[in-house]
Amino acid sequence: MNKRILLFALVALLAYGCKDKKDDGAGITLSPDAGTPYKSGDVINLKVNYPKEYQPDSIVYLMDSVRIGSAKDSSVVAFKTDSTALGARIIVAKVYKAGKVEDFTTNIVLLAAKAPEELTFKVEKVFPHDTASYTEGLVYQDGVLYESGGGYLDPPNGEQKDGQSILAKYDLAAGKTIKKVMVNPKVFAEGIVVVGNKIMQLTWKEKIGYVYDKNTLQLLDTFTNNVGAEGWGMCFDGKKIYMDDSTNRIWFLDKDTYRQTGFVDVYDDKGAVNAINELEFIDGKIYANVYETDNILVIDPRTGAVLQKIDLKELYPEASRNPNANVLNGIAYDKATGRIFITGKKWNKLFQVKFVKK
Repeated sequence: MNKRILLFALVALLAYGCKDKKDDGAGITLSPDAGTPYKSGDVINLKVNYPKEYQPDSIVYLMDSVRIGSAKDSSVVAFKTDSTALGARIIVAKVYKAGKVEDFTTNIVLLAAKAPEELTFKVEKVFPHDTASYTEGLVYQDGVLYESGGGYLDPPNGEQKDGQSILAKYDLAAGKTIKKVMVNPKVFAEGIVVVGNKIMQLTWKEKIGYVYDKNTLQLLDTFTNNVGAEGWGMCFDGKKIYMDDSTNRIWFLDKDTYRQTGFVDVYDDKGAVNAINELEFIDGKIYANVYETDNILVIDPRTGAVLQKIDLKELYPEASRNPNANVLNGIAYDKATGRIFITGKKWNKLFQVKFVKK
């Protein structure tokens, strides 16, 4: 008799445990499956699937912590991705029941809506370029070409000694150097951006930034730059600074404090595009050289989508370049005239080009 009572008690306990498990969210899944790829503009059908015995009070859906929809039951919530930044996006369903909330998580990868349009170029003019400059940043403003060149004169362990980093300004029309200053011999200078009457310059691995007077190139200040993996290229849209860091990420920086305010990841229709390097802002788009390639990408700064791709392999073929010339790197834009300038590391030429459809 005691054994029979014990058996009934055990069955009851198991049944109670199963009931509790269902009430606590057992068997609940969230669609779409983790890692599902979508193209920008696609509709994502969000849905929490649960057993009949489990009836939630409400479900709230969030993407990267921002609410994007809600439901009272397992009905599909459709979310359109046309204005969503590309890349990996985290989706959370907050399921409310009996005064409690339980989170269920999945993720999707959002790609560009279509393959980038292929463009080519026309050379309009050729200017001389300083073959000692390992070009890292290039800016044209008010008739002056500003350039940052990288190099270590006093390198840290393991780095190559290849000359001192510089910051220079040139009179392009006259073909003359207006002023050139040497940067700290222990750092490797990278991209520059002109904001008002100041120039901000990144360094490669040293996590330090320099601020100069635009007219005199006098060093005004330094700051700690902990944004991103490394310091690479920069550009400015009149409101915020864009900076990249060797990956496919472009960071947004406050123009006055140089602190991070956001970011966007660069994707085409196939996946992430890494090694985004020297940047220029032209007519609402970011133009970016891909390091160690002859390609320039045109990127939507809102979403990170690669809209166009320009093949510059025939601009200055490797076999024709001057001795010691390195890879293409350097984009500058003359907003007043619409001229675009392209050069490379230690090239002896700077090209004025026009991008055209193939």
